[in-house]
Amino acid sequence: IADFTHVVETLLDLIRSDQFKILAEHVDLLLRSVDCLRTMVTQLEQDEECETELSNSLKSEFEDILNGRESGASAETQNGGEGDANDGHNDGARGWQIFFRPSTDILRTGNEPVRMFRELAELGELEVDVDASDVPKLDDIEADACYLAWNISLFGEATKEQVDEVFEWVVDDSELTIEAIDIGGAGLAEASSSNTSEDASSPAEPAPVVAESAPSQVVAEKPQTTAAKAEPKAKAESASIRVGTDKVDSLINMVGELVITQSMLGELGRNFTVDKLPRLMEGLEQLNNHTRELQESVMRIRMLPISFAFSRFPRLVHNTSKQLGKHVELELMGEQTELDKTVMERVGDPLVHLVRNSLDHGIESPEARVAAGKDEMGKITLNAFHQGGNIVIQIIDDGAGLNRDRILEKAIDNGLVKASDNLSDEQIYDLIFKPGFSTAAEITDISGRGVGMDVVRRNIQELNGSVEVESQSGKGSTFTIRLPLTLAILDGQLIRVGRDVFIFPLVSIVESIQSYDQMIHRVSSGCEVLRLRDEYVPIVRLWDIFSIKPDSEKLEDGLLVVVEGDNMKIAVLVDDLLAQQQVVIKSLQENYRSVDGISGATILGDGTVSLILDIGGLIKLSGVSRDEYKKHVNEDDSAAA
Repeated sequence: IADFTHVVETLLDLIRSDQFKILAEHVDLLLRSVDCLRTMVTQLEQDEECETELSNSLKSEFEDILNGRESGASAETQNGGEGDANDGHNDGARGWQIFFRPSTDILRTGNEPVRMFRELAELGELEVDVDASDVPKLDDIEADACYLAWNISLFGEATKEQVDEVFEWVVDDSELTIEAIDIGGAGLAEASSSNTSEDASSPAEPAPVVAESAPSQVVAEKPQTTAAKAEPKAKAESASIRVGTDKVDSLINMVGELVITQSMLGELGRNFTVDKLPRLMEGLEQLNNHTRELQESVMRIRMLPISFAFSRFPRLVHNTSKQLGKHVELELMGEQTELDKTVMERVGDPLVHLVRNSLDHGIESPEARVAAGKDEMGKITLNAFHQGGNIVIQIIDDGAGLNRDRILEKAIDNGLVKASDNLSDEQIYDLIFKPGFSTAAEITDISGRGVGMDVVRRNIQELNGSVEVESQSGKGSTFTIRLPLTLAILDGQLIRVGRDVFIFPLVSIVESIQSYDQMIHRVSSGCEVLRLRDEYVPIVRLWDIFSIKPDSEKLEDGLLVVVEGDNMKIAVLVDDLLAQQQVVIKSLQENYRSVDGISGATILGDGTVSLILDIGGLIKLSGVSRDEYKKHVNEDDSAAA
């Protein structure tokens, strides 16, 4: 691995210093080398034999590139060879004596002394003596700091410029002296003699010390994101999470506050009298506040920036656009937006499918874009931001947009809709989420089988989220995913129907109102709708859906809770509104079985179990489809006019 990465690093150094112009084929080669390194590291982690056939092949390609450049550099060196003597270099010099004391931060900046010694070894015979006098006591050592210095003797015909080039990236932050070794020097023969016998091992002597420190920086800085995605390791690491010390400190502080409050309440309990009741109530209020803060601190531990999910897409867009013969730029926004680790892990696959869909169906070919007056470079934007109690993720492309007529034609052919149906653009675009639906002319390994968009919506809904699409012909499409920040805890509104208590997610509630007869309209299909300002919202009786007995079946005797889900609103008839509180979500499927209209359950303060309502599921159970919803609104709107 070290031999392979050496040539890769050499090319990257040249690119970084603007000495080498990078081309598309070089990018592909570098990406293939990343894949190769990931495979090799994974094999070693699993105690398997490391395959080197591919790395040797790639190494040869890198060497061909470097040799092609170096041949040109040699010619320049030869042309300027006379200048070395004129610049004060000793024509009689047989080598260079170098003292090198790098900054303690050298490893943190991605530079490695071992690599420099290897480059020096290519210029001639090398003798290296390590100076460890500045190494602190074991307790004071920082794993990624360098405390070593080196005395280096380089024997050969290397020029000062060649030696300077080895250290050019660290010269400003290091103590460095380079002096010529005189041909007549008495120490030269001794040094040469000594070096001959130890040449094979000396350059590596400092290596064990440096090699212990250097990889910690390399792994932590760059490969951490990609190495974590190596398939065999991903599952093993999914059970762990990296937490910032600030979050741990906050948690410890909260526990300390709880201990203090508990001690105070314990003291009151041992010597309680009625006159101490105010202090007891104050202590209970403190306990309530500290418990809530502790809960929020614990939840923050599970929160990770969505950059962990976004990190896979630059490579995916690069490979897929190349495969499709398209030019696509990827823009990532809101990468530090945080969400629950479990939510992020489960949203990864839907995001991949939506991005691939935008690449295949959305972005046009370069020729088509130029013909349409666009830049041949298409653009896909991934954006994440918080909105209320949700995280919103958008996949935006500036492509051709959804083909309304093509989608409708295909839906009619598949029997999903009738030709006589009067559908809005929104309803037509929503058809792409139907199982088996595809407008692709041919099946490829990217799309065309009609499997995917329905799975995307189902997976998002299983996370109590929603996915919507907006599109403009010729301008592009936007897929919007809304997800809860966490699957473990939610702010809920307790409602009562008869003797049963249910919970609405607070973020789903639009408003709650007392119903009046003049606000209720009955449309031609027999459905009752609530006129809420300029909207018409279907009314759903919760007692009817779950077959329970309410206090009263009359609309005017109950309360209407207007909730929103799947981009629709319904007014749910309940008997009473109770308290608002945070509830811990327990999976009903794991403990019992999946129930339509129910997203989970929780245990209330009195020990009873309360069911958490799923708004999307309620809408389906009530029989209110989006088509019917639009139809009722239009009918009632016409009647009102």
